[in-house]
Amino acid sequence: MLAASAAACTSSTGAPVAQPVTEQRGPTGTVPAGLATFYGQSLTWGDCVPFARTSDDKSTFKSRDARCARLAVPLDYGKPDGPVISLGLLRVAATDPSRRIGSLLINPGGPGASGLATATRLATQAKDSELRKRFDFVGFDPRGIGSSEPAIRCLTDQERDTERADDDELDASPEGVARVEAEQRDYANKCVQRTGDGAQLLATMGTRDVVKDMDVLRSVLGDEKLTYLGYSYGTRLGTTYAETFPRNVRALVLDGALDPEQDVVDELVAQGEGFQKAFDAFAAWCVQREDCALGRSADQVLPTYWNIVRPLIDRPVDLGEGGRKLSYSDATTAVIQALYAEQLWDTLNKGLADLKRQRPQALMFLADTYFERDKEGHYSTTQDAFTAVRCVDDPRVTDKALVLEAQQRYKQAAPFLDDGRPASPALDACAFWPVPNTSQPHLPNVQGLPPILVISTTGDPATPYQAGVNLAKALGGVVLTYEATQHTAFLQGNACVDNAGSEYLVDLTVPQAGIRCE
Repeated sequence: MLAASAAACTSSTGAPVAQPVTEQRGPTGTVPAGLATFYGQSLTWGDCVPFARTSDDKSTFKSRDARCARLAVPLDYGKPDGPVISLGLLRVAATDPSRRIGSLLINPGGPGASGLATATRLATQAKDSELRKRFDFVGFDPRGIGSSEPAIRCLTDQERDTERADDDELDASPEGVARVEAEQRDYANKCVQRTGDGAQLLATMGTRDVVKDMDVLRSVLGDEKLTYLGYSYGTRLGTTYAETFPRNVRALVLDGALDPEQDVVDELVAQGEGFQKAFDAFAAWCVQREDCALGRSADQVLPTYWNIVRPLIDRPVDLGEGGRKLSYSDATTAVIQALYAEQLWDTLNKGLADLKRQRPQALMFLADTYFERDKEGHYSTTQDAFTAVRCVDDPRVTDKALVLEAQQRYKQAAPFLDDGRPASPALDACAFWPVPNTSQPHLPNVQGLPPILVISTTGDPATPYQAGVNLAKALGGVVLTYEATQHTAFLQGNACVDNAGSEYLVDLTVPQAGIRCE
């Protein structure tokens, strides 16, 4: 029900701005004991600009169609009467309210990425579709992330710049390993010191607690059952929600899936294989061009690439602004960023060609895009959040022999990322994390789940195709195969994929087994 109605007012620029509207649509569906206050809370929807955390967000959130609100949830679900935190929400309302089905809850993955900007972008891309007519597009920032409060913050902008310029992790000597581990331990300590609620928030940032927040949101939005779109790591959220609240699921689209059984080492190696496959596809495309930075001989692609990027280990290239230099790790990050989508291959080729002439700007732009660094030198908190979530979602690895084996296997799986130096057994930040993990890899065992749709791309570098096949089998779902080289596919312009996914979400029409799109 509405507790207040909308009214027009005027901003300082003279543009019309809608006043905040308070709604109470819950509680809806099953309410766990002790959580009635949260499941039945009202939401006040207003201007989204105050929710922006990056310069890009400030521009995106000016959309008159987008409205934002805050959702209150317990910091610790074991203590619902204890401290409360808030999640940032963004909603773009269905364009045909009379035929509205409900809310489409969206998570872009990461982990650590903000759902607010993603919901706005997808709503724009799908503006004339039946999906947009029938659903509110709702993005949320998971606990500790983006506009949610408190938010995790580990490094300052300057510290992040310094960390990126430092290739210490390539030094496998005992002194180098000790130096890297000291830095990783310091990083974990800073995450505790600089984050509101410190270790308490870090302990609850994993998938286990986020899906409980999602169920609160489902009820507050007035949906008896959840309709959800999750990309990449967002597929883990969808899977865990299905395990935790199977009777609350209406429809799940899981695009770019994580393999539910894979441990952190096997996942790393599989991802290396995926990026090598994408690099090979880029190289095959490149050698057909007269301007290919890697030359015209397929047999010489790898040594040519190494000759371009490996010298950065000892001689980073000056960017010519603010003392920044392109490091080896930044260059490889830039390449990885470009391998996420074929549309970036031209930029990658130009960047490699420029680097041969000691011009690092194009590759640094790609690396900055990956790390979400804006022109003013400010970073989003995505990288810190990524670490925080993975450190509580996965069992920590403290066996140096296993770390060394993992690094060796990774270099074998992805030769283009082999720096030519011995693998290092240095432990990462998760080995020093101040709180224990709350999840671990396992095969889902879900009863009473409706049919779900998993979308898996044959050349996905970050979440390899087979992971989607494995997840669909575990959940009794259907796999839609998309034949392309990119990370995720739904609502990204392929009519075959978009139509199948939209029909499923709107009408609950599950595609036939074996469906393929090109």
